[in-house]
Amino acid sequence: DVYKRQGRCMSGTECGMLEKKQEGRFFMYIGNHLSSAKGYEAMGKQAVRLGGETFAFFTRNPRGGKAKEIKPEDVEKFLEIAKEQHFGKIVAHAPYTMNACAAKEDIRELAHTMFTDDLKRMEYTPGNYYNFHPGSHVGQGTETGITLIAELLNQVLHPEQTTTVLLETMAGKGSEVGRNFEELQAIIERVDLKEKIGVCLDTCHVWDAGYDIVEHLDEVLKEFDRIIGLERLKAIHLNDSMNPLGSHKDRHARLGEGQIGSEALQRIVCHEKLQGLPFILETPNDDEGYAAEIAIVKSWREGLK
Repeated sequence: DVYKRQGRCMSGTECGMLEKKQEGRFFMYIGNHLSSAKGYEAMGKQAVRLGGETFAFFTRNPRGGKAKEIKPEDVEKFLEIAKEQHFGKIVAHAPYTMNACAAKEDIRELAHTMFTDDLKRMEYTPGNYYNFHPGSHVGQGTETGITLIAELLNQVLHPEQTTTVLLETMAGKGSEVGRNFEELQAIIERVDLKEKIGVCLDTCHVWDAGYDIVEHLDEVLKEFDRIIGLERLKAIHLNDSMNPLGSHKDRHARLGEGQIGSEALQRIVCHEKLQGLPFILETPNDDEGYAAEIAIVKSWREGLK
């Protein structure tokens, strides 16, 4: 059984991925998307250098292809770093080419192969998150897309896995599935192992999809809770947007340089309903820019004191 064979199955506490407290309250973790080219230890060290407390990474080339071999000793070194630094949960990201509801059967089969392999690989770092874009139905219709995505999830999810799979909120570009909370919930309703499923909310995506998180953040979160349930919200992609509300375009901007703006993003970071979650920056930045944004978010977080 691969879930027992790969690495030792640690709890979040044993991995050092503890929910920190600040004066008795949970607070969010901040990090950014990192290159996985040099392995887990390198990602852990890079996260620390940038001031991060979590991070995201692609499980393989974002355009698809074979995944790099995982070395157990590299993972062990990362887990030591995670424990020492009290990292929050890390958020792996599936390749963009993985389309669970493609019209072509061979593309769906490729998605199944990559998904299955990625979930096995995730067990080297137990208890973390695997985020994916639900997919694009490419003319088949949203209902067909939802059905195909749920079918794939029912094929690849296993009771033994420690990884939680996250459906990402989408901007609604083209034929994307997941452009609203109802579509994500429709997928979840069809999944057998619902306890293995969560949601990653991308601030740029939901803004571009038409959810006004600038003027009506509380109402948006209430809507999420009513339709999906806030207990399923496991991670946040913290991005500004280059586009106006409801544009359905999905173009990320640096924090404070887009249509969402710093004040609204700060309210999101400091919102009581979102504490304890990993926040991942996917802004168009280099290392210097990410370090600066991480510092900015930490300064916003001081509002929790």
